[in-house]
Amino acid sequence: MQTVTTFPYRVRSIENLWIPMPDGTRLAARAWIPEGAENDPVPAIVEYIPYRKREFTRLRDDVTHAWFAGHGYACLRVDLRGSGESDGLLVDEYLPRELEDGEHMLRWIGEQAWCNGRIGMIGISWGGFNGLQLAARRPPELGAVITVCSTDDRYTDDIHYMGGCLLADNLSWASTMYSHTALPPDPAIVGDRWRAMWHARMEGSGYWLEEWLSHQHRDDYWRHGSINEHYDRVQIPVMAVSGWADGYSNAVFRLLENLSGPRMGLIGPWGHKYPHQGQPGPAIDFLTEALRWWDRWLKDIETGVEAEPMLRAWMQESVRPDTNLHTRPGRWVGEPSWPSPGVSTRTRPLQKGQVGGPGSAEESGRLSVQSPLSVGLFAGRWCSFTATPDLPHDQREEDGGSMVFDSDPLEEPLEILGAPVVTLRVAADRPVAMVAVRLSDVARNDEATRVTYGLLNLTHRDGHDDPQPLEPGTFYTVRVQLNDVAERFPAGHRLRVSVSTSYWPVVWPSPESPRITVDTGESALELPVRAARASDDAIRDPGPPRGAPASPTTLIRPRDYGWTVTRDLAANRSTLEVKKDEGAFIFDQLQLGMHIRTTEWYSHTGNDYDSVRGETESVRGMHRGDWVVSVRTRTVLTSDRDYFHLRAEMDGYEGDQRVHSHNVVRSIRRNLL
Repeated sequence: MQTVTTFPYRVRSIENLWIPMPDGTRLAARAWIPEGAENDPVPAIVEYIPYRKREFTRLRDDVTHAWFAGHGYACLRVDLRGSGESDGLLVDEYLPRELEDGEHMLRWIGEQAWCNGRIGMIGISWGGFNGLQLAARRPPELGAVITVCSTDDRYTDDIHYMGGCLLADNLSWASTMYSHTALPPDPAIVGDRWRAMWHARMEGSGYWLEEWLSHQHRDDYWRHGSINEHYDRVQIPVMAVSGWADGYSNAVFRLLENLSGPRMGLIGPWGHKYPHQGQPGPAIDFLTEALRWWDRWLKDIETGVEAEPMLRAWMQESVRPDTNLHTRPGRWVGEPSWPSPGVSTRTRPLQKGQVGGPGSAEESGRLSVQSPLSVGLFAGRWCSFTATPDLPHDQREEDGGSMVFDSDPLEEPLEILGAPVVTLRVAADRPVAMVAVRLSDVARNDEATRVTYGLLNLTHRDGHDDPQPLEPGTFYTVRVQLNDVAERFPAGHRLRVSVSTSYWPVVWPSPESPRITVDTGESALELPVRAARASDDAIRDPGPPRGAPASPTTLIRPRDYGWTVTRDLAANRSTLEVKKDEGAFIFDQLQLGMHIRTTEWYSHTGNDYDSVRGETESVRGMHRGDWVVSVRTRTVLTSDRDYFHLRAEMDGYEGDQRVHSHNVVRSIRRNLL
């Protein structure tokens, strides 16, 4: 990334700014204010998240918010109630209290002398969620939103459930927040209150997985904060951003289709990162793209954003399977609207072992599969953070336990943009069963690169609100929508559709090992085919990334990432270990040290569904001089046919002395999951 040090505006930074709430709680913010703004007020840009502005997101915030401030915006990075130095407790995601605080926060910012009352919100993941959620509440100060890697539907497209299946990332994310919310505020900001605040957090923030597992279907818990319940409530301009390796790219298409105000979609090859830090690359000059959005809708400057395509997407070229891909070759393409008149649906029937050609006849026949639990060990993460080699491996590792359909070699290149759909006429021998459906690009040497995939808990075949058990042996017609994608298949390559009854540890397996039977006479693959066009050559390239300087740091211990599959053939046990050690470092200006290390294990024995186990361990700590604190957490999730079994433990330390300890033990009944 190119570091820029000269800007149109000089900026003063405020390390901590208190924002009062009506109940006396104070939210802590870090601010960057253009000099002279008190006499000549400017619009404000806010990022409102729980990730500790003092240190955890400090470097990212420097790069982003100092950039916007240098171009004439007052920027605030605000920690949610109960996080960082903010007062109170954080006990779950997107609660009404969070959104009420957000409205008070926006009102307070709009009343400050340096703000002209016009505010935009930007955020990735959590901050992308609550930006949309606050937009739907229509606070008068909020004039535009940039939402990155977020969703409009908290049940179908978040880290908890997918297609009615329980994502293993649900456990990982719950464990992350379990340790993150337990860290204390910095005494340099809150003074002697830090210890009481710390103990209140360790005792009161809770383990959120219990709540998430208690809502296994799409009920009011998930409807809250899901703006797809009322798209019409969002009237302000929205820029929606994601990446093909991210878990949230589908929402961009739905927002473009369903919002009525000015909107723009941008999807690159990246994982769960801001595009100026995007991996796999190429990363782009996203902060300039964002600035054009802000200037148009917060300063009324004609920047040309309305003349841009509604959707800009990175059309990915074919690559070999690589779990640690650094750069994804491709090109930018654009669509004037979504759905696009330039994308048409082409249907190919699924025949016995084959993906039929366009216009080929259906062939009746029945195929069955009962996948081993090991299908999914090489699938990567539901949402790639690209901090570990977490992209999918060669799919031949998975296809041996799957029902596979291959096309003939393509006679000419094929480009798709949107969501492929696989229709299956399927029966199961159990009342609860799932299918994982993958679309892969098979090269001439038979290497298989997963392009996209979809999941469906078959009890959710008619919707997620009121699932119904399967009648064993009865055939149902189901549609499995795969994740949206842009991909160019070269001539000579083959399309492959793979269907399995397990995909562990991407998702938690069914209660029992099911066998499914597919009637090929009514099964098909639908592809969103895009014709290449000359106008693609005119799509503006965003260029390489730029940003403001980050705070200086001193490295104590380097990062160490790992992704290891172990198969103990003697014990017939398979384990995936995910190691994410963020290292140890000191923020020089604060003389504050931090270290973070998390390890996850996902395992099973043979095809014993009761042996499935997820375990995480996390250690987070901070220090300054003789002030040394740390939190260690460990969580374990197992299951049997009827229950999920949850165990969690936390220990807090001052120096070497343990000052807090608690354990959580719960069993939660499975409900068609």
